Amino acid sequence: MVVTVLVVGGLAYWDAIRESDAALRDLASVQADSARSLGITMDALRAAGSGGDAQLAAILGRVERSGSARLFLHRPGETTLRSLGGETLSSPRLTQAMQHRQRMVRIPRDEAAAFGLPARTAMAGIAYAGGPRGTDIVTVSSAEHQRDREAWARVRLLLSLGAAAGVVLLFGGIAFHMQRKELLLERELAVAGLQRRSDERLERASKAAAFGTLAIGVAHEISTPLGVIAARTEQLQPRVAGDERLSSAVAAIASQAERIRQVIRGLLGLARGDAPSAERIDPRTVVAGALALVRHRLDSAGIPVTESIETSLPVVLGDEKLLEQAVVNLLLNACDACRSVGGSIVVRAARDRSDVTILVEDSGVGISSADAERALEPFFTTKAREGGSGLGLAIAREIVSNHRGTLALAPMPGRGTRATIRLPPAPGAA
Repeated sequence: MVVTVLVVGGLAYWDAIRESDAALRDLASVQADSARSLGITMDALRAAGSGGDAQLAAILGRVERSGSARLFLHRPGETTLRSLGGETLSSPRLTQAMQHRQRMVRIPRDEAAAFGLPARTAMAGIAYAGGPRGTDIVTVSSAEHQRDREAWARVRLLLSLGAAAGVVLLFGGIAFHMQRKELLLERELAVAGLQRRSDERLERASKAAAFGTLAIGVAHEISTPLGVIAARTEQLQPRVAGDERLSSAVAAIASQAERIRQVIRGLLGLARGDAPSAERIDPRTVVAGALALVRHRLDSAGIPVTESIETSLPVVLGDEKLLEQAVVNLLLNACDACRSVGGSIVVRAARDRSDVTILVEDSGVGISSADAERALEPFFTTKAREGGSGLGLAIAREIVSNHRGTLALAPMPGRGTRATIRLPPAPGAA
């Protein structure tokens, strides 16, 4: 806005200066032409022998009395001017101009008064050697009317500046009002966003608390029957020692019971806020163990699984059984998604920059972007009719989070879902 006012003011000032200079040049040009015409007339009369100096002076006097200008004569070499009435006048500005043979001269205020003109800048036109006996003729008149034009130009300048300032202030006020409304709207949106995020955090905290309470309650309820299973398994082991097949089955029951006990213990630790154990774990072992645990479920559903695991991965710190359980939950979720549409599953383990990533990709029914953001929350499920509890992915996220990692869900291009576990390598891991 300031630049606009300056540009308009500069243009108006330039126009005022141009108008003033043009007016003064016009006046000086007319006076110079008049002096030259008078000089030519004098020369013609003198050549024809039509009169002497008195007659020529009388002609100049009639021109002067007409009111168009004051006329003066100047003899070369002199520093003064002589009026037609014989009065001697001194004008340093005119004398200097005639020394430089100028035809038009701007006379300052103080010298203008000496010529009997209004105390405003006067203009003079000079015709050299055009008067009687080789004198120069000087015509001097007031620039009053031209100065009036200059004053009007200044008025136009002020009006232009005022109009420009008014327009700028008008549009500036409108812009300020609109910007103020936008800022108020942005503030309201920001406050609403903060309130929404606060509500979401409160809701997640409430669900996490419910999740912890549920985990403790479930662990307590499972511990008793799990103890019974473990005790009965110990009683069966001596009795089936001679049957290799039965002995293997009883050993598997004992192993899985122990695994359930370890997982429950780890989940209880997470619910209480305990840090997981800090063992150095090979990510390939975690993926292989998870696949082994769900292999029977995948085979019975007829879902093919493709493995893509890098041979050299840095170790990570954590609880191997808990990380296996997180991957198992992702595999079971992918299995459920592929069951009805005959999809497939791809399991990848690779190094992405400085992190270790474990990806479970399926070509099942897929998930929307909106559901992908909420699927990791406790009790959120899209399989309520099939008996889904909404805890599998929430447990997996809690496990990964407690291992200083992240779990993210995203829809696959076309159809399917990608689950990505990202874990930091152990300190000093190659």
